[in-house]
Amino acid sequence: MPLNERSLIGQEVAGYYIEDIVGKGGMAVVYLALDPRLSRRVALKILNPVLSVDDRFRQRFILESRTVASIEHPNIIPIYEANADADGVLYIAMRYVDGLDLRRLIYDRGPLPIGQANQIFAQVAAALDAAHAHDLIHRDVKPANILLAGDHVYLTDFGITKHRSSISGLTQTDQFIGTPRYMSPEQINKEHIDGRADQYALACVVYEGLSARLPFQRENDIALLWAHLAEQPTPLSQLRPDLPAQIDAVMMRALAKAPEQRYATCTEFVTALRDAISGHQPDPMSGPADGPHLVPRQGPHSGPHSGPHPAPYPAPVPGPTTGPTAGPATGPQ
Repeated sequence: MPLNERSLIGQEVAGYYIEDIVGKGGMAVVYLALDPRLSRRVALKILNPVLSVDDRFRQRFILESRTVASIEHPNIIPIYEANADADGVLYIAMRYVDGLDLRRLIYDRGPLPIGQANQIFAQVAAALDAAHAHDLIHRDVKPANILLAGDHVYLTDFGITKHRSSISGLTQTDQFIGTPRYMSPEQINKEHIDGRADQYALACVVYEGLSARLPFQRENDIALLWAHLAEQPTPLSQLRPDLPAQIDAVMMRALAKAPEQRYATCTEFVTALRDAISGHQPDPMSGPADGPHLVPRQGPHSGPHSGPHPAPYPAPVPGPTTGPTAGPATGPQ
């Protein structure tokens, strides 16, 4: 694979014809490609060749990508193929989504209207719970990995997931997994993780979606990681006065430093979030909430142009994802 990623445009890779770049990050480039066998366009994610050198990483990548492909869920991006090409470079072909990712939406429009936020986070939570039911942990939940096709949401970039039974710190490439802005304390400490690590990351995304601010903004990654370990974010209701104070206790629980203090599932978290916003929130520090799963509600704040005026987006924290560089169907950072 040439080091110049644009040199692949017009070339064939693993049977796919590369048409354009739709996104790139530190460990992968995502291309718009044509699959001539089925006459359809796909998002072809090609990993940095340095990753394929590690046999264990390569085997895990292929195995877990195929496991994700076997999960039939409407909010998990469909994966068509995951393999290594003739040169050993890892690639994954998935559905191409012609739309925004959540990071771009927040950057362009500021805090999400309540109705739209309910719709998006309910679908992301459902996708995560489905993955957790198959003993898969995403480990890199962030706005750039949440794709929006109208009102439909896809969670993508499962190619670097970690199976619950995997050994922590399998390879040196393990350091690529996760983004400091959304990383749970147990992930930072390289402790045993489960689906509640994804819930913490989702709570960071919810915080950002509702305020257009990261829960922790620091000048460098060391200070940022320390904040995740030891500090508390500004209460959401202070940043967005139209939100009730009850939402702060819900967020505090989902962002708890200890996994056992969080909600049992991501759906339970977003259900508690919706109930707090609507004024029907039970004690957030009590046991698992009963009742139906979250059904997004449309209210007077629904719609892409309602809600508070967009706030200035904060300057990005130096790290692996700096700025909204991702395009349609990307999430490769």
